[in-house]
Amino acid sequence: MKTRPGSPGEASTPAADLPPPAERGATVIPDRVVARIATQAARTAQSRRAAVPPDRGGPTVPSASAAVRTGSVRLHLTMDLPYPTDIPRVCERIQQDVAERVAQLTGLRVREVLLTVRRLVTAAGASRGRVR
Repeated sequence: MKTRPGSPGEASTPAADLPPPAERGATVIPDRVVARIATQAARTAQSRRAAVPPDRGGPTVPSASAAVRTGSVRLHLTMDLPYPTDIPRVCERIQQDVAERVAQLTGLRVREVLLTVRRLVTAAGASRGRVR
């Protein structure tokens, strides 16, 4: 008995009909998606490295932008840090944490993480009023 291609009697393999993996295309992750991943990673790193609670919607929520080009990404983070703190050490650790997490989740090579400290926040200063 002969079977036609695609008929129930034939065991077809979908991979046999596809071109080689290198010719199928690539997965493209939009800049805004990478930026959202970086924002979440920055929020986690900020609470871990700078002892800032991950307050959603508060004044300490970090922001991020991303520029993805040919398998690599450049990130720009903006966040608040507590005062007093060792700013250079904390910034370096946050940059490393964010770079590792973004690379892990996206498969992209993180070329640069630029971190801008928006402001320094004092815990005591937030609860005190103006001194006369």
